Amino acid sequence: MVLLESVISFISANSTLVGLVCLTLTFIYLLNKILNKLMITSNSPNPFAKDTRRPPQPLETDHAVKDKVLKQGFTAQKIPEGLDAIVIGSGMGGLTTASVLSRIGKKVLVLEQHDQAGGCCHIFREKGYEFDVGIHYIGEMTNNTISKVFIDQLTDGQLQWYPLDETFDTVVIGQEGKQRQYPIKAGPKDQYRRALLESFPGEEKAINKFMKLLRTVKRQSLIAGAMKLIPRNVCNFLIQYGIINFISSFYSYAHRSLKEVLDDLTDNEDLKAVLSYNFGDYGTPPSKSSFVMHCLLVNHFMKGTFFPVGGASEIAYHIIPTIERSGGKVLVRAPVTQILLDSKGKACGVRVKKTSGDIDIHAPMIISAAGVYNTFQRLLPPTNPVVQKPIEKRHTGVQHGVGAMSVFVGLKGTKEELGLPAGQVWAFTGSDHDKNMEEYMNRSAEESGKDDIPLLFITFPSAKDPSWPERYPGKSTCTMVTLANWEWFSKWENGRTGKRGEEYDRIKDAIGEKMWEQCLNLYPQLRDKVDYFSVGSPVTNKYYIEAMKGEIYGLDHNKERFSTQTWHTLRPETDIPNLYLTGQDVMTCGFVGAAFSGLISCSKILSRNLMADVVALRKRIIQQK
Repeated sequence: MVLLESVISFISANSTLVGLVCLTLTFIYLLNKILNKLMITSNSPNPFAKDTRRPPQPLETDHAVKDKVLKQGFTAQKIPEGLDAIVIGSGMGGLTTASVLSRIGKKVLVLEQHDQAGGCCHIFREKGYEFDVGIHYIGEMTNNTISKVFIDQLTDGQLQWYPLDETFDTVVIGQEGKQRQYPIKAGPKDQYRRALLESFPGEEKAINKFMKLLRTVKRQSLIAGAMKLIPRNVCNFLIQYGIINFISSFYSYAHRSLKEVLDDLTDNEDLKAVLSYNFGDYGTPPSKSSFVMHCLLVNHFMKGTFFPVGGASEIAYHIIPTIERSGGKVLVRAPVTQILLDSKGKACGVRVKKTSGDIDIHAPMIISAAGVYNTFQRLLPPTNPVVQKPIEKRHTGVQHGVGAMSVFVGLKGTKEELGLPAGQVWAFTGSDHDKNMEEYMNRSAEESGKDDIPLLFITFPSAKDPSWPERYPGKSTCTMVTLANWEWFSKWENGRTGKRGEEYDRIKDAIGEKMWEQCLNLYPQLRDKVDYFSVGSPVTNKYYIEAMKGEIYGLDHNKERFSTQTWHTLRPETDIPNLYLTGQDVMTCGFVGAAFSGLISCSKILSRNLMADVVALRKRIIQQK
C-alpha cells in the first residue's frame, strides 16, 4: 500500500500520461506478485524431491519380456483395490500423469483400449519387421534440459536417446528433375541459422529477424503455461482488461498466422517454404496455424534431435514400472465407454466394455487422456448440462485436427547397403504450402491418389536406432506420412480392420503407391528392395488410437486455439468435479507437448507448482555434476 500511495502522489505532481504509465507498471508488478501467490506450492508432497535415476540396464530385446509389461490384458481380477485415480488412455499424456502421481504414492489405474500401451508411442511388428508409428525424432534430450530431466524421472533414467545427424531434416521443393534441396541443421553452435544463411545468402535480414522472433516467443511461453493453472476468473479478468498483453507478448504473436509473419519478413517464396516446412508436424497449414505453435516447434529441434534407443516402445516400457511401484496398473484391451457420475454430478468411475459384461470401476478422481471431443461427446452422459453446451462454444474456434496417411515399408538390406540417411526428408511439389495443400485436400476420394501428393514426410527409423542392426540384421524400414481428408474414408469408420472392402483398399492403396513412387524419385535404389508394404488411413488411426476423425494431433493447431479467449479454457480441470483432462489437447501435440500436459495436469490436481519442482531438481543435478 505504501508503494501504491507513492505512485498516486507522483501522479498528482506530474503529467497525466507519465502518471498513468507509472500506475500501469506498478499494477503489473503487484499483479505478478498475486500470480506468484496463486501458483505457490501447496502442502502436497513434492514428486521430484528425489532424483530417481539409476544406471541404465542393458536393452531388453526379448519381445516376450517387453510384452509382459506393454500388453497386460484387462481382467476384473487385475484391478487394484483402493484406487486413487483412473486415467483413460495410455498415450504420453496419460502415462506421464499416472507416473507423476505415482511418485507421491498414488495408486493409479491406466486403461487403454488398444492391445498395447503407449498411444502414438507404440510399435507394431509384421513379417520380421518393427515399425514406430508416431515417434520420428525428439528435441531437447541432452545436457540436462528441463525436458530431459523430466523424462529421466518418469523412466528412472532407463530411456536412452541417440543423437541424430546435424542435418536432421532436408527440405525438397519442386517437381521431379527440378527439385531444390535445403538442409536443416541443429546443434549448439547456431547451426540452424548458419544453414539457412548458406542456402539463402541474400536473406540475412529476414533470417535474423525470424531468429529473434523465435527467441522472443520462447521467453514469453512461460506465461502461457501459467495461464493453464491460474484460476479461470483471474484469466478472464486479465484478458477482459487487456492486462495479459502488458505482461506478455506471447498472445500478440499467437493471434497471427505463420503465413502473415513470414510474408512480412520476405518475398522469397522458397525461404518462406523452408521456414514453414514442418507445419506437417502439427498439421495446420501456414495461413491457419498460429505463429507461436511454429515457434515452439522450431525451438524444440534447434539444439539437436534424438531417437529412443530400441525404438518408441521403450518409452512406455520404462514408464509403466514407475506406475506399478505404487500399486498401480496399466491394462490394455480395456475400452472405456462411459465416465460414471454420482448423484451430485461428480465423476466417480468408468465403465469398461467387455464381451462377458460391462465392468464399472470406481475411484475418487478420473483423468481423461482421450481428448476433448472423445471425453465430452462420447464418454460423458449426453444429458449432463456441461455436455449439452457445444465444445466449440466452450472453447472458441476449436475443431478436429487433420487426418493422415501412413505407409510402412520393410526393405531387404542394411542402411549401408541401401544408402539410407539418418535424417528425415520433407518433400514438397511446390513452395506455396497453402495453395498446394488446399488443392490436395479438396480432391475427391477417387482422385486423391492420382496426382502427386504435395507434402511427403520420409524417414528411415532403422537408420536412426543404433540397436537395430543387432535386433534385425540385414533389414531396414521406411515410413512415409502425409495429411489426408477424413471424408475420403469416413464411411468405413465402423468397418473391421482388414475387411473394409475393395473400394476402401483401392483408394488408400492408390495414395500409398503414389507416395512410394515419389519416394523412389529421391531413393531409386530402393525400387527392388521391398519386402513388406502396408498403408494406413485416417480410419486406421481411429481404430488404433481412438481418434474420432482420424486426427493424429488432436485438436487443430489453428490461431483460434492459441488465442487469449481459448488457450486458458483448454486446461486440466473441467466443469465436472473430480474430472480432469490431460494429453495433447491440454497443451500442444507431440511427445514433449503431451508429456508436459501431464505435468500441468498434476500441478492442478495437487495444487502444486510442479514445474518449479522440476526446475529445482535440475539445478541440484547440475550442481552435483
